Amino acid sequence: GAFYRAFTLKAMRVGVNMKDEALLKQLLQETKIELRNSEGGTRVFLDGKDVSEAIRTPEVTGNVHYIASRPALRERLVEQQRMASEGVSAVAEGRDTGTVVFPSAERKFYLDAGVEERARRRYLELLETTRGITYQDVLEELKKRDERDTSREASPLKMGDDFIYFDTTDLTSEEVVEALLKKI
Repeated sequence: GAFYRAFTLKAMRVGVNMKDEALLKQLLQETKIELRNSEGGTRVFLDGKDVSEAIRTPEVTGNVHYIASRPALRERLVEQQRMASEGVSAVAEGRDTGTVVFPSAERKFYLDAGVEERARRRYLELLETTRGITYQDVLEELKKRDERDTSREASPLKMGDDFIYFDTTDLTSEEVVEALLKKI
């Protein structure tokens, strides 16, 4: 999701009409997205600038579906994700990472949680950076996102047959990591 969010942020900053696929494709050709490891975790860089926090705003979340729903843009962003992991061992996450980006991955986990719990977690994250956000806003946006992602024509969200499923609704992040490590 970070690649899609980073490109969405660039398109918003440049002022490109999110429905103008030709301009979006041209802009994507001029865009460099990188992931860099740091002590605090992976950081997202857009054209050399750290945008790790900027890509998590409600505005980006509300626009990313314009990018994610376009097959030509998805194809190019998938290429960039694959290039970013060439020659390294990687742990990747995302809604189509195991089915589209890295379909031959050695291990694939599908982490899920009830929409109310996911909304609660996201709401708590957003409280640190976003004013005026409500739990109900976050819940409604997640429901819309789930509907868009599962029904889109290009790479709809789904769990592959070779995934190991985890319901994380009642687990802490530490418990999730512990459970995943037991499966490796």
